[in-house]
Amino acid sequence: MRRGFWFGAGVAAGVYGMVRARRVAEAFTPDGMRDRVKAAGLGARMLRDEMAQGTADAETGLRERYGLPSPGEGHPQLPAPQHDRRALPSDRDQHDKDDR
Repeated sequence: MRRGFWFGAGVAAGVYGMVRARRVAEAFTPDGMRDRVKAAGLGARMLRDEMAQGTADAETGLRERYGLPSPGEGHPQLPAPQHDRRALPSDRDQHDKDDR
């Protein structure tokens, strides 16, 4: 019984090793390398698409949360800022200070 078990374990290990060795050898052939490059490109495109979708979802959620219009709706007209010209130093005032 023991000998049969170990014989079966040895056969299984040999078959497993042969299959793995064949896969590794096939991976380094021109066709195998081409397949790996295509898979890497596909993975990069999928990652880019997922990132773009996640960014769009996050932007939509933030716009809804803060009550901002969506990009297609246009932007609300903001009033022009009212500055008190007396409160801001002019360039001439700055030059006058430098001359002193």
